[in-house]
Amino acid sequence: MTDKTTADIERIMEMIPHRYPMLMIDRVIDIVPDTSAVGVKNVSINESFFQGHFPTRPIMPGVLIIEAMAQTSAVLVVETLGQETEGKLVYFMSIDSARFRKPITPGDTVHIHVVKQRNRGNVWKFKGEAKVGDTLMAEATFAAMIVDN
Repeated sequence: MTDKTTADIERIMEMIPHRYPMLMIDRVIDIVPDTSAVGVKNVSINESFFQGHFPTRPIMPGVLIIEAMAQTSAVLVVETLGQETEGKLVYFMSIDSARFRKPITPGDTVHIHVVKQRNRGNVWKFKGEAKVGDTLMAEATFAAMIVDN
């Protein structure tokens, strides 16, 4: 049996340097170090990006969905590597096979499932899926590099 942990918003802000308005996850659940994690984003009409994307039909921008995947992955990396990696920066190196299936709108609770595919040194590769309920909203494969802040 694998131990699973969680991270609330306070813990997330200890682990990664992102802050409002660029902090895209509210909680991370089911963290299995070196394997997978699930980020949770409660999408509110009060999100700053809805002022312009789009005022008459608010839709969460795809790039921010991918950013939520990356932040969930960063929490997984910190949980895997330990406290010495807290607050380090994570830079995208590549985003592949990104697909946006359905729009994410205010009121949705998005579960961001990330699975580590591999890592070599400070470079990590992940597969991410964003779901509302059982519906796949977006997916991507991406690589990131962990660097000192």
